Amino acid sequence: MTTTATRPGGTRPRAAISAKTLRTDRWWLAPLLTVIGLTAWVTYATVRVFMQSDYWVAKYHYLTPFYSPCVSKGCVEEAAEFGRFIPDHPLIPYAALTLPFLLLFRLTCYYYRKAYYRSFWMSPPACAVPDGHKTYSGETRFPLIFQNAHRYAFFAAAIISLINTWDAVVAMHSGDGFGLGLGNLILWINVIMLWAYTLSCHSCRHIAGGRLKHFSKHPVRYRFWTFVSKLNTRHMGLAWITLATLAITDFYVMALSIGWISDLRFVG
Repeated sequence: MTTTATRPGGTRPRAAISAKTLRTDRWWLAPLLTVIGLTAWVTYATVRVFMQSDYWVAKYHYLTPFYSPCVSKGCVEEAAEFGRFIPDHPLIPYAALTLPFLLLFRLTCYYYRKAYYRSFWMSPPACAVPDGHKTYSGETRFPLIFQNAHRYAFFAAAIISLINTWDAVVAMHSGDGFGLGLGNLILWINVIMLWAYTLSCHSCRHIAGGRLKHFSKHPVRYRFWTFVSKLNTRHMGLAWITLATLAITDFYVMALSIGWISDLRFVG
């Protein structure tokens, strides 16, 4: 039941609704699925990162992206393309050099911020649904002020994508020379998707076309900005796709390393 409330100045009355929201659709489904999806991925990734095993297939030079670059003194020597200089400790991931930057890049990503703000923090959970918090200070106070580090984390993510690309190239050359298997295809699909996600970043778009007054005087940057802008419209989809490709790539390499399956070879 609703009543009416008179607006200031005696203008037309407005309905006073006691309910928090009049939405009758399943507005809670999207936040719920986001919580389930992100929690499942983080759980799997955390377990795998700290397993410190089953990350390398010596026969085909397959290295899972969760352990790249493998710079711990506990790494298999053949998998350590960039040397081994981090102490070997159960609580230190083998790829401790890059994982913090990847985590920072993902956590501060504009899409992921929207995703976990709405799902985990209920701020707000959906359009036309009240915020789960009484106050809101934006991203101007600790700890959310660190969201502004996203523009810098982008450069680290780009370097890490180069490292993942190098891993895919190395995997094309096994001990018997050039080779191509299902594992290679999975590694390359993951790398391509990672580059698409990284380049579709809002920070990349700003770097490409920001602070330009005349695109006509910078045709190369304009073309790159146009390309990045097209990718940017798919940033949300690419964010989820890369989570899937990372997990699939890691699981495939792990399954090969343990001996659960054999790699399907096309060449070599």
